Amino acid sequence: MSDFSSEEVASFERIVKTRRSVRGFLDKRVPEEVLRKVFDIARWSPSGTNVQPWHVCVASGSVRDDLRAEMMRRISKKIPINTDHPPDGKVDTLYRERKRACARALYNAMDIEWEDKQGRAAAYEKNYTLFDAPHAAFICMHGVFGTQTAADVGMFSQTLMLAMTANGIASCAQGTLRNYPDLVRETFGLPEDMKVLYGISFGYEDISAGANTARTERAEFDENFQFMG
Repeated sequence: MSDFSSEEVASFERIVKTRRSVRGFLDKRVPEEVLRKVFDIARWSPSGTNVQPWHVCVASGSVRDDLRAEMMRRISKKIPINTDHPPDGKVDTLYRERKRACARALYNAMDIEWEDKQGRAAAYEKNYTLFDAPHAAFICMHGVFGTQTAADVGMFSQTLMLAMTANGIASCAQGTLRNYPDLVRETFGLPEDMKVLYGISFGYEDISAGANTARTERAEFDENFQFMG
């Protein structure tokens, strides 16, 4: 028997299903006490042998401004990215089509035609503006850990974003925020063996931003799940 009421279960389901990637934020900081609350919830995430491998660097205010400006400078100067971890391999037709469907939904919401390469490039560069979010969390992990422990960090990030959703905070997990890890290490005084996995931009949603009207679908249940026995 569950220790939770049907109302509590329904509330959890609603939080999970309404969490989404937001790409337009208000110029309004999240209060310090709320920030600490959601990160305190996330620290209870599971991890193998309770190692708790995540190290999170949160940039706000002038620190956020300086990071954003430098990332934008680097991308505008076409300075090569230098990630700590290799990118994904080439995906097959199924996964490629899912990625394209997501991109189409976003471009349509932003009134960008698929053939508009310049418009698509400009949309991509908005990643480095943090979509105007007042905060960015850089999710890091010690270099001694591998793929298995990276899964623990993923569980942490999901818990964090759900805690944000429950507290009225919008978020967007961004692989692009791992592209200049040297900048993150320099800003936060991290050792060289602290590696940057990705980032999460967060704050309060700007409901007037066209990008935030984009919606994606999920695969049919039987595509991803098998039950036997």
